[in-house]
Amino acid sequence: MASLFQKLELEAFRAGITPRSKESMAWFRQKAQRLRPSRRDLLRDEELKLRNRTAVGKMYMYFYDPKTKDTLPYYDRFPLTVIIGPAPKGFYGLNLHYLPLDIRAKFLDALLDTLTNERYDDTTKFRISYDMLQRASKLRAFKPCLKRYLSSHVRSRFAMVQPPEWEIATFLPTADFEKASLTTVYKDSRKKMRR
Repeated sequence: MASLFQKLELEAFRAGITPRSKESMAWFRQKAQRLRPSRRDLLRDEELKLRNRTAVGKMYMYFYDPKTKDTLPYYDRFPLTVIIGPAPKGFYGLNLHYLPLDIRAKFLDALLDTLTNERYDDTTKFRISYDMLQRASKLRAFKPCLKRYLSSHVRSRFAMVQPPEWEIATFLPTADFEKASLTTVYKDSRKKMRR
């Protein structure tokens, strides 16, 4: 299968887009939103590395079925999560799908300022913690997307998104919300950020 990530990177290169710039974020945001990738096919993309567990500071896609789904107002069945730490029987992560696209772009930009290095290879990861999220005003968008995930409710392997593909993955329309529309989710997220 041809890699969706490689295809988009090649298109950006041909368009003269500088990687990891404000221009590239806007370009990927516009381009990715026109796509309708299959979530199952996306997990098989050759640019993603399948893992059985997560690592702090890395970004992952996976299928998820919440334990408390009956009482939740809504939930994302296909999170795009930056892992920030371990939790009892699981992990804490920032599911970027909960953020409206304009805020998601700014939040990703702020997260990129926390990187361990600028090589964008296997050694590159986000250097974030809950304390840092609470203290940094430019990271205040974390409130609606901070979630606790139970490992026993993950329904696929973890597809680790490589650092060069973070921008693309962030804007792909892969959110799979149950029980509410994206409009409702985004409206609630904006309220949570104002609190």
